[in-house]
Amino acid sequence: MHFTRRRLLGAGAGLTAMGLAPARVWAELALGNAKVSTVSDGSLLLPGDFIFQHMPEVELAKVLQEAGVPRDRLAPECNVTLYQGGGNTVLFDVGSGPDFMPTAGNVTESLDAIGVAPDDITHVVFTHAHPDHIWGLLDDFDDPVFANATYMIGSDEWDYWWNPNTVDTIGEARAAFAVGAKRRLEAIEDQIERFDDGQEIFPGIAAVASYGHTPGHMSFEIRSGSTSALIAGDAIGNHHVAFHKPGWLSASDQDPALAAKTRAQLCDRLVTDDMTLIGFHLPNGGIGRTEKASDSYRFIQDI
Repeated sequence: MHFTRRRLLGAGAGLTAMGLAPARVWAELALGNAKVSTVSDGSLLLPGDFIFQHMPEVELAKVLQEAGVPRDRLAPECNVTLYQGGGNTVLFDVGSGPDFMPTAGNVTESLDAIGVAPDDITHVVFTHAHPDHIWGLLDDFDDPVFANATYMIGSDEWDYWWNPNTVDTIGEARAAFAVGAKRRLEAIEDQIERFDDGQEIFPGIAAVASYGHTPGHMSFEIRSGSTSALIAGDAIGNHHVAFHKPGWLSASDQDPALAAKTRAQLCDRLVTDDMTLIGFHLPNGGIGRTEKASDSYRFIQDI
């Protein structure tokens, strides 16, 4: 499976504190009669310990040196997946909106750059409810940005963030995540549909439970004949340690042990089934493939 196009648009207005601007990068591929694209919501600025805190430093240094990634700070892309096919225009996640980080929240501008308006979106499907995936749901007046959309989320993910006890059990560092998720889910309570692992949410698109990053995180398999792609959300959250050392525990995951098990299983499935991977935080638009490399994996992109 090959990309039909990869493009880099002009950077957004204003430089960040790091001197970076939120360039609108996207990649796209053809899958049967459907088109799958990634549009940029910008990027995040994170301390290295957000992921690396509990990893063995000597081995970690080798992985990061090979990948050209600094230990102390990270600036991962945020790639929102757009599916156009079967009469539907579907967004998988909606980005950060204006309230999470100044370097993110650009998905509507990126959609506009490829001729897609918010009102054109027929469905919004959430991989999970962390801020960079769901906080872009509401505008400045707390109305849904994608006013014509039907919203969809995994049942276990909904139950976790809807639970009033989550804010008290998630930990102080993530308490704002729980408050923000609940507020946004309340705004669409009457417009949201829930689904379960293995359920076909659209013809040719099935939900794949990939728990660990959050308690109900979902990925999605898109299949057309013998070709397929996996929208992985944050189940495979970076292009370095997630592939080279999928079994390492990441501080970014809410259940690190379960997330590592899930990550290893997904990497193996991507290789075995020769599936294209679409990752929310993977570089250059986030679309590529996975190769086995000795006792680890590699993320490969065709430019």
